[in-house]
This record gives sequence, structure tokens and C-alpha cells, in this order.
Amino acid sequence: MYTTKGTIKVINQTQVISESFSKREFVIETDGQHPKPNAFQVTKDKCSLLDNFKVGQQVEVFWNLNGKEWTSPAGEVKYFNTLEAWRLARLDGSGESIQDKARVDQMKAHAPNEEEDDLPF
Repeated sequence: MYTTKGTIKVINQTQVISESFSKREFVIETDGQHPKPNAFQVTKDKCSLLDNFKVGQQVEVFWNLNGKEWTSPAGEVKYFNTLEAWRLARLDGSGESIQDKARVDQMKAHAPNEEEDDLPF
């Protein structure tokens, strides 16, 4: 598993390849001195993940590297790599995940109060 943080530059429409396979591509531009555009894709039911995002938002992308071998009709073997995203999280201005912060706040709100602890030790 890998993660990349950056700003959404492009979100393409879902492409239906067959009855059982669809994909949706998007591009994240990394931050830093030398920003780089990185193309990712989501597939099948994950295509709807991008419905909640828009160009210009800062995100963290959780992804896997997938490789594929393909043999052309002429017998030439080629190799392809895909950055397969499986989760996206919105970032606030500090680069922290908004979703993770909300989860921590929720856990704190439901945690027992240490002052109410009636244990004798």
C-alpha cells in the first residue's frame, strides 16, 4: 500500500469497458519544489469514490501498484503499470486528513471520562 498527497488536477468520467468492468481516471499533482502530475484509476464500484471530490481539492490517495503483461498479435510482449486507488481522503490546509480528524474527535467524545473512573487504583 502506498499513499500520495496532492491537489486534484483532473477527474475524468467513468468509462464502461464491459458489463463487469468500468474504470475512472484522475490526476493528482504533488506538492513541493517540483510538483508532478500522477495519474491514478479507480475501478468497478470504486468509481463512485470520485463523486464526492472536485478539481482543486487537496487529497490523500491510498493506492496499490498493479502491473500487467500483454502480448501483441505480432508476438511482442509489453508491460504496463497502473496506480490503482482504493481510498481518497480530503485534506485540510495543514495536510491532515479531515476524515481521520473527525474519527478521532468522535472517539474522544465517546471515550469514558477519566475523572469519572471509580476504580480504587
